[in-house]
Amino acid sequence: MTESVAPSPAVGDSAAHHSFGLTDLLLLTMAVIWGVNFVVVKYATHIFNPVAFTGLRVGTAAAFLVAFAYARGGFALSRHDVLRLLLLGVLGNGLYQLFFVHGVARTRAGNASLIVGAAPAFIAVAARFRGMERVKRMTLVGIALSMIGVALVIVGSGTVSNGQTTLLGSVLVFLGVLCWSAYTIMLQPYTKRIDVIQLSAITLVGGAVPLIIASTPALVATDWSSIGAGGWLALFYSSVISMGVAYFFWYRGLRVLGPTRTAVYSNLQPIVALLAAWALLGEVPTIFQGLGAVTIIAGVFLTRT
Repeated sequence: MTESVAPSPAVGDSAAHHSFGLTDLLLLTMAVIWGVNFVVVKYATHIFNPVAFTGLRVGTAAAFLVAFAYARGGFALSRHDVLRLLLLGVLGNGLYQLFFVHGVARTRAGNASLIVGAAPAFIAVAARFRGMERVKRMTLVGIALSMIGVALVIVGSGTVSNGQTTLLGSVLVFLGVLCWSAYTIMLQPYTKRIDVIQLSAITLVGGAVPLIIASTPALVATDWSSIGAGGWLALFYSSVISMGVAYFFWYRGLRVLGPTRTAVYSNLQPIVALLAAWALLGEVPTIFQGLGAVTIIAGVFLTRT
């Protein structure tokens, strides 16, 4: 590997030649995994201390991917790349996960999913501002349409509590979205030349180390005997599946489609989260939420034309 980051091409140009295929299917799967994860994390924070759960979650995902990377032949990166990826991991897998878990613990899972659904707009604007992508007009229309869909889902979500705890949770999730958007933009050039498994493993280690250190007091204070099978299953899903497997799909999307088109798939998360809440919590979606779902899907389709 070279010691410096090679400038990335205009991803929007290359991505435009890809028809709907395997990468899109993987990103759809990723959206389903992450959408369900909002409900899983909400459930887990009733069992675990949020700080302890964050450290366990990222640490478990990092251990899984490091072991998987070694099983595939180990790591082949320069020290310079490793250092930069570890630092990016602090932002994208440390700060983001800390804001995300604490935010979900303090607000509704549906609210959190809707806020995360705004991430593509931030990523697209940042990518265009940095000259990483020449975003086509139809892609911008698709982003705008999917954002309208998110707004419709918000309108159809019913009365929102104005309590301080809910507001704080929403703010924390929003701060996490900003961290994730910046992380996605800064990481994208690396996805062009570094194996996605190695990339995932190193950035997760970068987030896991400070989180485990910060969560040590909460981990020591945890009554492990009180955690049942549901808690451990939630940890497995939220770490190995949501971070280990789904992150691999995300990084593949960044490499093949670029940050803007990949990020728009995250707008599907609110739909999945609402359906998961319906199935698991008995919350019936409203007509506004149905209209929002259709609009979001149309927006995703337009970004792929």
